[in-house]
Formats: sequence, C-alpha cells, structure tokens
Amino acid sequence: MTSETTTFDSPYSHGFATVAVAVPSVRVADPRFSADQTNALVRRAAAGGAAFVAFPELGLSAYSIDDLVQQDALLDASLDALESVRSATRGLSIVVAVGAPLAFGASLFNCAVVLQDGRILGVVPKSYLPNYREFYEQRYFAAARDIVTDTVRLLGSDVPFGTDLLFEARGIAGFTLHVEVCEDLWVPIPPSTWAALGGATVLANLSASNITTGKADYRRALCTAHSARCIAAHLYVSAGFGESTTDLAWDGDALVTENGTLLARSERFATDEQLVFADIDLDRLRQERMRTTSFQDQVGDFSDRARALRRIPFDVPAENTHPDESVELRRAVPRFPYVPSDSADRDALCREVESIQVQGLTKRLRSSGIDRIVIGVSGGLDSTLALLVAVETMDRLALPRTNVLGYTMPGFATGSASLGRAHDLMRALGVAAAEIDIRPSCLQMLKDLDHPYARGEQVYDVTFENVQAGERTSHLFRLANQQSAIVLGTGDLSELALGWCTYGVGDQMSHYNVNGSVPKTLIRHLVRWMIKSDRYSDETSVVLGAILDDVISPELVPAGADGQAQDTEAAIGPYELHDFFLYYLTRFGYRPSKIAYLAHVAWRDRTRGDWSDLIPPDGRHEYDLATIEGWLTVFLDRFMRNQFKRSAMPNGPKVGSGGSLSPRGDWRAPSDASSAAWLDELRRGVRGQ
Repeated sequence: MTSETTTFDSPYSHGFATVAVAVPSVRVADPRFSADQTNALVRRAAAGGAAFVAFPELGLSAYSIDDLVQQDALLDASLDALESVRSATRGLSIVVAVGAPLAFGASLFNCAVVLQDGRILGVVPKSYLPNYREFYEQRYFAAARDIVTDTVRLLGSDVPFGTDLLFEARGIAGFTLHVEVCEDLWVPIPPSTWAALGGATVLANLSASNITTGKADYRRALCTAHSARCIAAHLYVSAGFGESTTDLAWDGDALVTENGTLLARSERFATDEQLVFADIDLDRLRQERMRTTSFQDQVGDFSDRARALRRIPFDVPAENTHPDESVELRRAVPRFPYVPSDSADRDALCREVESIQVQGLTKRLRSSGIDRIVIGVSGGLDSTLALLVAVETMDRLALPRTNVLGYTMPGFATGSASLGRAHDLMRALGVAAAEIDIRPSCLQMLKDLDHPYARGEQVYDVTFENVQAGERTSHLFRLANQQSAIVLGTGDLSELALGWCTYGVGDQMSHYNVNGSVPKTLIRHLVRWMIKSDRYSDETSVVLGAILDDVISPELVPAGADGQAQDTEAAIGPYELHDFFLYYLTRFGYRPSKIAYLAHVAWRDRTRGDWSDLIPPDGRHEYDLATIEGWLTVFLDRFMRNQFKRSAMPNGPKVGSGGSLSPRGDWRAPSDASSAAWLDELRRGVRGQ
C-alpha cells in the first residue's frame, strides 16, 4: 500500500495528502499580532488533516515594511514571533512554512522557516532579490548565493540553512517537500526545478506579490505551468489584507496546483484571513514521473545536483495521516473522466475529437488512393458516429456523400426499430444505402457446423452470435473489394477494453477505425453535441435522438418470452463505470482499491458534483461501493483476458491522453497475463481480505 493504512474511506489510504495555503491578516511591523494569527491558522490546518501549510513571504513581519526591516527592534520581535509559532507547533505533526527576516552574522536574509512539532527543520533563504520597478530587496537583504555556511544557530538550535533542503515525510509515501521564496519562482530556472529532479513532489512558494491588473492570470499560468513542467504539486501563497497600501495593493492570492491543474484557490481581496485546503495525489505524481522518460533523462543529466541536495526526514504518526472516516476527499472526481462537465470545455473537446477523427480518415483515404468507404450501419450508437465522421470527411474532401456506401445487415435478432433507424439515418444524410439479409448465409454456416439452431432448437450460444458478427464483417470486406473502398470500423474503446467484440472475422476488424480510441461515454456526448450544433436537418436530428435513447444492444440473440431484447450493460455492466475504471487503470496505473475509492467518491450520490447538461435527469445514476466493486471485478477480469484482441487491432487515430489501447500507441501488454494480482488487491483494499 502507499502508506500504512487500514481505513478505506481516508484519502491518505489512497495516496492523497492534504495540504493548505494560509493568508492571515497582518499588521504592518507587528510580529506579535502576526504570530497570533498564524498560530490560529496552524491549529485550524492541523484540525483539517493537513500534512503541510504554507504562509506568505515575510508573513511574521509583513512584507511592506521597507527600511523598518533593518531595525533591531523589528528583527527581535520577528524572532519572538517565530518562537511563538514554534511553540504552537508542539504536539502537532503538521509541517509549517512561515516567512521571516532573519539576521545571521552581518547579513540579513529573507527566509522561509520550516517547522514541525516544536522543531525547526530548516531555513531557506531567498535566492533572487528583485530590484526593479516597485521592488528594492537588494537594499535590505543578502541573497542565498552569499551564504557561507550550511547550518545556522536559530532559537537555540543548529538548523540546516540553504536552498538545497528536501523535507521527507516518513509516514506519507511520496511526500517530499521543497520550499522557495517569491521571486525564485519567476526566474527562468527556479531552485525548485532542481528539487523536483531530486525527488521533491510538493513545491511551496512563499510570496508577497502585490497585485496589478492582469497579474493574477499570469500567476495562475506560472504556477500551473511550473507544476506541469516539474510533475509536482505546487503551493503558492501571497500576502493579503493588512499589508501597507502606501503605494501598493495586495490581493491575498493563494493557489494549489498539481501537474498543470488548478486544485484550489483563495478568494482574492478578502479582508479576513483565509485557509484553503487541497488534496494532492502523490500516486499520480509518482506514476507520471515514472512514465515520463524525458523527466528521468533530466534527472540523469543533472544527477550531481540531485545528489548534492540535503534530505531532512520528519515523522508523521499514522494516526495523523488517517483522520476519521468522515473526512472526505477535497478534490473533484469527475464521473466522466473522458468528458468535461463544463459545457464550453465539453464543446471544445467534442469539436477537437471530431476533427481528429476526420483528419485521420482523410489521410487514410488520400494515402491509399481510395475515395469510397464501406460501413455497416446498425442503427446503434457506434456505427452512427462512424457514419457521421465518414460524411463529414467526404464533405471536407469535396466528394459526394454517395461515396459512403452504407449497408444494413439484419440478422436473427435485428429489431425493426433499429433497422428502420439505420435506413432513416442513411437517407437523411444522403449516403448510398443498401440492405443485405445475412440470415441465409448465417443459417448455411450453422448447418455446416451442425449447430442445434439449424435443427430448429433455440440455442443462442456464442457461436450463434459470432456467426452473425462474422458474416457481417465478411460481407463488408468483400463489398470493399468489389467497390474499391475501405471498410470503416465502428467499435469503440470501451468495447475493446472489455473484449466485447468478435475477434478476427468480426467487428474487431476493419481497414481503419475512427472510433478505436473513443470511449462509449464520449461517443454519447459527441452525438449529442453534433445534434446541438444544428448542422443536420430536423429529420436527421430526430433519428439521432432516437438512437441515443435506445438501449445498447448487439441484437444477436432474439428477445425472450418477456419480450426483452439483449441489453449489453445488463450483461457486462454500465459503460459509465467501465470507462471510469479504464481511465484510471490505463492512464495512471492506480491500484484497483484506489479506483474503487475514486469511483465511490464520484458515483455514490447523484445529487452531488457536476453533471453535463446533455445528460437528462433520469440518466443520472449512482452506485454503492458493493456495486462498484462487483463491476470493477468484471472489468479487471475481462480487460486482462482480452488483450489478444487489442494486440491485433486496426489502425485508427489516438484521441485523448487516456484513450488508446493500440499496441502501436499507448498500450503494450502480453495476451496471456493473469488478473490475479489486481483482483487480490481489490479484495484486500476494499474488504480487508
């Protein structure tokens, strides 16, 4: 496990760690007041389960004190304030970083002081002192490059001093902290860059940073980009209310970012103190660094710097990393990781996915010298999207839509409704349409196989199903030969993950597949988005809406006595859960118990969290933990057993960062691997067995 944990519902049990950024109200040049405010926020952060909390630059003295920072009375009061904070941390496992002016020898430094449980773990001086526009720090302070010792005497103890300090948590796997001060982030190579290459996963910047128009957006861009470049969590906290407004203003901006994503941000221009929590995913950072070979290359290129970093361990008792089970994860877990819930983001993503699909198909047609497409149109969701992409491709190539040769191929269980929708859709789109009844050829094959169905018995086994799937594919390939066309595949990423396709001479095979890296949940949204785009006639939109509303079914087995048709999700589970499992398994390599935990956070209550406005209220589901564990077990078993189908999948464009199972792209795995380790971890992690 990622840490010594036993509580399934604790975020710390699943590789998360809680951090906080604190913006206290200050009084200019009143360290005692600032210490009182800081201590209160430290206690609140500890009570909230935070492992670390960061305060602003020079927060104990205030930043905007100008020449007063060189007054002995102010420096003495700042030391007293620091002693007050140190005392306040006794008995607490939380690590605290505060800003203070500290004199060592004949030099004054702008410092971040890192404390825990009554002990000063280290002192970090500012490296780069701005001396332009409104800043005059070189008037007061010495820079880190000016230090002549790596240890200083502070409040009666010898403590590490320098920018090369990494604070390593014993008790929270993967939590290694580096701290720097304000301008150090704004230079081309921040000191925290070297720290990240040396293993730091949590980077903190104690800043003052007055506010001017446009600066807040720049800060956000700077922080998110730095966290992405370093594959790290990044905490940035700036001075707020109470700083001098003689010539400047302060907005109290504080952000927590993680690998390019903003997790939390303070309310700017607040007049009260603020404490902002966020849960960072240390597993995600570890996995991303492990997978990103260029990051590891730079670790090797600068290994001398990494080895020179000093590592300062601190202990986090187990009881402090596992708050009671009522503590919930403080970060959004989207129900649909492949589809943004925000309408603007979703529309942009759908537009880009369609462009990728069309671009891929366009290139394939041009490179092959072929300008006609054969596609099987079932009246179902997947073939509908592939048909829409084929039509859009012909439009962009200025070719007639009749170059798309659509075929319906009714079998033994094809419903009249889906068959009618297939014809209606092809007619509305203006493609060439035809129907081939595959039942005679299927029956002949079943007779050749001496299958019971050929003798009049109602035996609907896998052979019965796959004979139909195989006949459809066989017809399509021969039609492509006859018509000088390529066969366009329709199967999606979700089906490939579950192995829900007929291998070889079946729907697994095609000349090119535009849906191969598009999951089922995204396909639904793509079709909804296409309807909403008003690009189609009313007739087409009505047919598309009916396709979306229908049950997902392969229509290979006749309806039973109750009249119920085959229901794919009833057989193998909800695609919305399987897509969730797929994303976190293949994109991040998470343990199954963590995937179950995240799914429970996302799906346990339909009334919480954001929903896409394209999902109607009656389509908004919820699942308890037992249901999630059950379907995750099915997913893991099917995913591992069906790798052989993915090892031979046709070409098709990769769409998303977590969206390819092609052996030529993101995913390479043996076809004979066991799922035992994953299933065992799921049982242990969820049920403690």
